[in-house]
Amino acid sequence: MGDFEGEAAENETDATAVGMDAVATDDDFTRPRGWRHDATWTYLIMLIASAVALFVSFILSADTLKLARNPGQKLNCDVNAVMSCSTVAESWQAEIVKFAGLSFPNAFFGIAAESVFVTIAVIGLAKVAVPRWFATCTWLGGFAALAYSYWLTTQSLFVINALCPWCLALMFSTTVQFMALSHATVAVQDLPAGNAGLRKYYRLNFDLMVDAVWIVALIVVILVKDGPMLFA
Repeated sequence: MGDFEGEAAENETDATAVGMDAVATDDDFTRPRGWRHDATWTYLIMLIASAVALFVSFILSADTLKLARNPGQKLNCDVNAVMSCSTVAESWQAEIVKFAGLSFPNAFFGIAAESVFVTIAVIGLAKVAVPRWFATCTWLGGFAALAYSYWLTTQSLFVINALCPWCLALMFSTTVQFMALSHATVAVQDLPAGNAGLRKYYRLNFDLMVDAVWIVALIVVILVKDGPMLFA
């Protein structure tokens, strides 16, 4: 009787092991593979985009301080009535955060946020393991930065009726940053857990097509709205 129970337990253990191996094999099959999906590539793209966004934020902050010292001054990126940095910088949308009678330019928040994203990208490049909650919060922060950037862009296009070249550069770099962050979140951090659909999306490289259409769509919207005036 004891031998029979021992054999049954051993068979059950073997069956469990086989089941776990099958799950692991299925998991490995659905996981994105190749150099495009590893930490080095995804976080390198994020680092480059975040560094560009940080650089642009410094330039916008310098222009903001220049206008604060000399109100009404024309900036170097004032090309015409539509392509005008000073028009955008002097709008209320450029300083939506106010506290105790003080206004805080958006560019200052850009410096703070992009410094964090640069740091996170470096951590990812170093392949340092981070908690799942940290990776989730990072993605949410990237989404918030993207939404804020798009809100500012739509305000420039349809409310202020003026565009800032540096703001456009910041919008596009934030877009690429979010694309790379989303890619890394799924392919490297394996979030959300067990989402075979997102894994397949990246494994089959559908993201390349979607990202290309995304960028082209942004360019088309800008050109349709203000194209003739951009080169006037």
